[in-house]
Amino acid sequence: MSTRYVIADPYRWPYDGSLSPLNTALVVIDMQTDFCGKGGYVDKMGYDLSLTRAPIEPIRRLLAVMREDGYTIIHTREGHRPDLSDLPANKRWRSQQLGAGIGDPGPCGRILVRGEPGWEIISELAPLAGEVVLDKPGKGSFCATDLELILRNRGIRNLVLTGITTDVCVHTTMREANDRGFECLVLSDCIASYFPEFYEVTLKMVKAQGGIFGWVAPSEAFLSVLPVAALVSAPA
Repeated sequence: MSTRYVIADPYRWPYDGSLSPLNTALVVIDMQTDFCGKGGYVDKMGYDLSLTRAPIEPIRRLLAVMREDGYTIIHTREGHRPDLSDLPANKRWRSQQLGAGIGDPGPCGRILVRGEPGWEIISELAPLAGEVVLDKPGKGSFCATDLELILRNRGIRNLVLTGITTDVCVHTTMREANDRGFECLVLSDCIASYFPEFYEVTLKMVKAQGGIFGWVAPSEAFLSVLPVAALVSAPA
């Protein structure tokens, strides 16, 4: 197999140039209505929704290309069982202090409860049949899920990370994956935070000490190394 590298910071990625649909997966983290959709609870709390909606178009283009090339696509959703049996009491208490108690009625159903409208992935990035949809009760995508088993069974070793938020669920997932030996690349225009300064600091943390948690690159740098024939535009 010929080697392919993405020009990334602080080094080219992956470290050995082994990049193909057989060993690489795209992970789209928590692009849910409650976090980035109009009318979701974050929107109603008054946060600037344009920040967390900014990655939608870059992710759409990325999905179109990687689907065309046959890469594994994984979507995650943060949410809890309807009976809240998987919700720690302190997590619920903290959410209630912000006026957005998990399990409480919200503008799009019960907040962060599986099966509710607000918990669903936004229509612009809806999973296709056959793509992995992973439900997680916490911030990290490996905690209390079968993500690692799925990746190992498919021979995946490279993870391309996108979604929201940069400083919480994306970063936590990257840390978890790094400790498990996965090669992690986060695409800088395909992630976002409610706090721009947190976005900047998180990327600095990832790249520190020779890429202590992974690599950072814009999506164009990643797309540029994929076969030219697959460079198609996302649907309008």
